[in-house]
Amino acid sequence: MTRKAAPAIALIVLLTVLAVGAAGSMGVPGGDGKQPPTFSDSGPEPQLSRIFAEIENNRLDIALEQTEALLTQYPKFRLAHLIKGDLLLARSMPLSTFGNAKNAPQDKLADLREEAIARLKAYRSRQTTADYVPRYLLQMQPDQEHAIVVDTQKSRLYLYRNDKGRPRFVADYYISQGKLGADKTREGDKRTPIGVYHVTSSLPPQKLADLYGSGAFPINYPNEWDRRQGRNGHGIWLHGTPSDTFSRPPKASDGCVVLSNVDLNALAKNLQIGLTPVIISNSIEWLSFDDWQKERSTLNKKIDEWRSDWESRDVGRYLKHYSSKFKTADQTLEQFAKQKQQVNAGKEWIKVKLSNVSMFRNPGKEELVIVTFEQDYQSNNLSNQMKKRQYWVNEDGAWKIIFEGAG
Repeated sequence: MTRKAAPAIALIVLLTVLAVGAAGSMGVPGGDGKQPPTFSDSGPEPQLSRIFAEIENNRLDIALEQTEALLTQYPKFRLAHLIKGDLLLARSMPLSTFGNAKNAPQDKLADLREEAIARLKAYRSRQTTADYVPRYLLQMQPDQEHAIVVDTQKSRLYLYRNDKGRPRFVADYYISQGKLGADKTREGDKRTPIGVYHVTSSLPPQKLADLYGSGAFPINYPNEWDRRQGRNGHGIWLHGTPSDTFSRPPKASDGCVVLSNVDLNALAKNLQIGLTPVIISNSIEWLSFDDWQKERSTLNKKIDEWRSDWESRDVGRYLKHYSSKFKTADQTLEQFAKQKQQVNAGKEWIKVKLSNVSMFRNPGKEELVIVTFEQDYQSNNLSNQMKKRQYWVNEDGAWKIIFEGAG
């Protein structure tokens, strides 16, 4: 390697510097509350980081050896092929940019550069503490073994385990989102939705086109809140990559969340159909464990007050928990209130027991929490059990129910 050739890959080094700079802007615990979690050391990111570190230190032969080792592990990893090509070219000629393959489509090269930056930003911005949790995972019900949180800005998916109600970090994976970004509002807008969802089914590769890779897991977009906001569309999945592709660029799907087949297969082992929450956010908010406990306790207290006021048979006290904008699937607040007054007139006593409570904060603009639970209702003339879902909204500092229906 000559001295002249080494500076010629300055833009590869610049790529690394960009990633390092992004890591430095993340803040420290006690800052703005947006904290990254502990990262796992699986996947190609650790190797990529080491490769770019060798490039930064002008040890290009070692970088090439490590790139070849990475390709042995992931032979269809196009980004690694691009890095290898640049390192080989740098032996004989100065390079003007990152990605120097002759006659290569510039849009394809731009995609690979974006993937490199996304992977390095995520890896180099990791924290070595597990004391922060996503704000959205307020409470998982006991039978929800895991939860998924997606950060579209960082092209990252985080897997958390339910440790007696507290989320514990398990793993993280690079993902692709919609071609036009996030915040889906309508059919065909090529955006990924933002909100709280859950996995609804599992589609094996035998029933899918090669585009979807080793499988697909549909989610329930649009949910009740999406429909209330006028959002439409369908067919939002977690799925894999084509058989000839290791990974896709950060913005490459029609709205789905896309993982490599290797990562999807690892993730699939932890998914429960109808149970696993999938929370998709533009940018994740992280809380200390103490702050997370405070938010969780506040919501649990409000839910228990609602339950207790229902048992009181005082309709006025009960209705104070409902927003003026409240709606069910087929009733306005006025209709709902009238029905409750009529029903309670025939009650001598009411007992309500809640179990399997889950609470997930919506990552959208609204201060909104989705609550689900098993409800056991007993009274002098009626007994029933049902799964219920409520949407609680913060109105002028007070939590109110804005939607209620079967879960």
